[in-house]
Amino acid sequence: MSTGELLSIEPQELQFPFELRKQISCSLNLSNKTDSYVAFKVKTTNPKKYCVRPNTGVVLPRSTCNIIVTMQAQKEAPADMQCKDKFLLQGVVASPGATVKDITPEMFNKESGHHVEESKLRVVYVAPPRPPSPVREGSEEGSSPRASVSDNGSLSAAELTSVPRAHVERREPQDNSSDARSLISKLTEEKNCVIQQNNKLQQELELLRREAKRNQGGIPFIYVFLIGLVGIILGYLLKRT
Repeated sequence: MSTGELLSIEPQELQFPFELRKQISCSLNLSNKTDSYVAFKVKTTNPKKYCVRPNTGVVLPRSTCNIIVTMQAQKEAPADMQCKDKFLLQGVVASPGATVKDITPEMFNKESGHHVEESKLRVVYVAPPRPPSPVREGSEEGSSPRASVSDNGSLSAAELTSVPRAHVERREPQDNSSDARSLISKLTEEKNCVIQQNNKLQQELELLRREAKRNQGGIPFIYVFLIGLVGIILGYLLKRT
């Protein structure tokens, strides 16, 4: 903890669990050790790389304030995981009842005769937390647990939880394969139905074509028949005369 006359800062350095292409945040806790209002301001040597919220503010007497520092996602890892970025936290006594709107840059100007307390903080990259290792089922000796059967032939709830997951996991592929088979059979039935309807439509179309041909050839045949009939009748009458 960095302790000054006005503010105490925790931690003394900004630790970021560095990961490529990922935003990372850490926090600072400011504690006002006095009975006065204390205004603060946070500066950094690399303002484009970090986002500080809030970067200015007022800490009430005997109270605390939390600051969140966010590092933008980085595309490349620094050499030897060393960072040269630094932060500067300035604190100054403010007027009673002061708010953020009352903070001005002139308050942190030492040349104007203001007593400005400064604390320098460095940036440290640390290794990201490792994911927890999977817990092996069964006893430490590697033997798989077995469910025991009670006198009445039933398994207790505690014993059921000790049954290996392999039996449960094996059912999932079977269920998936059965769903796939049912889907394939359904698609096959729909395909056969479409083929039957197509054949039926082709047969009906062929019948319509034949009827059209018959209708087109029926009119000349009738004319020929009538002309022949009239010729026979005329020949018969001429023979009688």
